[in-house]
Amino acid sequence: MSLARQGGGWGAFKKPTDPPENGNKPEGEQPAAGSTPPPPRKEQSATAMAVKSDKEHESEQLRVKIHKRLIEEMDTSQLSDINPTELRKQIRQAVNELLMEESALLTQAERERLVDEILDETMGLGPLEPLLRDKTISEVMVNGAKHVYVERKGKLTLTDVQFKDDAHLLQIIDRIVSRIGRRVDESTPLCDARLQDGSRVNVIIPPLAIDGPALTIRKFSADPYTVQDLINFGSLSNMAAELLRACVFAHLNIVISGGTGSGKTTLLNVVSSFIPNDERIVTIEDAAELQLQQEHVVRLETRPPNIEGKGAITMRDLVKNSLRMRPERIVVGEVRAGEALDMLQAMNTGHDGSLTTLHANTPRDAIRRMETLVMMAGFDLPQRAIREQIASAIDLIIQASRLSDGSRKVTSITEIVGMEGDVVLMQDIFLFKQEGVDENGKIVGEFKYTGVRPKFLDRIIASGAKLDLSMFETF
Repeated sequence: MSLARQGGGWGAFKKPTDPPENGNKPEGEQPAAGSTPPPPRKEQSATAMAVKSDKEHESEQLRVKIHKRLIEEMDTSQLSDINPTELRKQIRQAVNELLMEESALLTQAERERLVDEILDETMGLGPLEPLLRDKTISEVMVNGAKHVYVERKGKLTLTDVQFKDDAHLLQIIDRIVSRIGRRVDESTPLCDARLQDGSRVNVIIPPLAIDGPALTIRKFSADPYTVQDLINFGSLSNMAAELLRACVFAHLNIVISGGTGSGKTTLLNVVSSFIPNDERIVTIEDAAELQLQQEHVVRLETRPPNIEGKGAITMRDLVKNSLRMRPERIVVGEVRAGEALDMLQAMNTGHDGSLTTLHANTPRDAIRRMETLVMMAGFDLPQRAIREQIASAIDLIIQASRLSDGSRKVTSITEIVGMEGDVVLMQDIFLFKQEGVDENGKIVGEFKYTGVRPKFLDRIIASGAKLDLSMFETF
């Protein structure tokens, strides 16, 4: 298929005015013989900046012009039948042909950059594509058309990436959300979505976003992190990893707690990888981002209301429905509201081995937050009854934290051992002890076994899970 029409041209771009030959200045501006050349003037610097700005403007005009012609001349009815790699190759060829017709004065490097930009604009997410391809970037934050920040190794940096204007940014946002059947406009100005690789997307636009559309993309690795990766990063110790593996195998109910950006979803992916491959798993999420590698996985995703405000499917609806799907494991991406009650009831009625995450800064805060979420279910339950449900249902809380140097670590593994009066009893099994900061500003510390023998150890032994019990000898 030919994507570009042959023949027929558009007016070539005007060439910039040629400088005087040999770089000579016009008469009257020559420096006197033997004199020191005058220092650069502010006017010259301003002129250079203006020339650079004009060149960028011309490049943008050319990009828009070529992109417009490309869209006009593409046979969109055949695009779905072409392999993406082959389509990208044909578009690159068509763009090069159009550039030749325009007689654009570009170096080879400028031509390649322009072709890549047009490809990204046509098939991808425009200016965001280079950032999404960069494996060192973990998060992209767009604050309006002219300010794009990224996170690298836990630190935020302003990039030189910009959109043409807010309309251009909104066009890219619409491309993202429409791929999964969602929409964002003035009537529904906020939306959660995902990219094709599972990366999490949040969008909020005017009138709620005062300074222009805001787009946040939490990237996920194309190859999901393994437990060995977390050990290599220093996020987890070997002993703690072996304990978690045995806990998942023994069908303990686990809650992963942490603040925003602490790595809860990554940790949930790693912990869920310990689930045996022959078990039926049902995952429930607001925007599907878990990357489970097992074969028998059913992925469920909530649905927002339509333009009439109807048809919404909530997390509670999906949790209730999952109980009828004969699950051996229920994995809830995050509990945020009344679905916490349904999750606890599932854990207490034979669905052991369930996993979920929630926002909290400590294991004790996680218990309090779980109480609050249960109250949001709309039932007037006594506080003691809620706490008894929590103490009976949850076996283990894994606390994830983002430290001051940007690193993410498991800071505690805590067992819930029961109730004493109205208080939920807990005991720490592993703790991360910070010992200081090195010359590079990195936090130094180690994971330590607290010496407490877990009460759930008998369940692990009865399940047949492989675990070196000598690690629980007090030393």
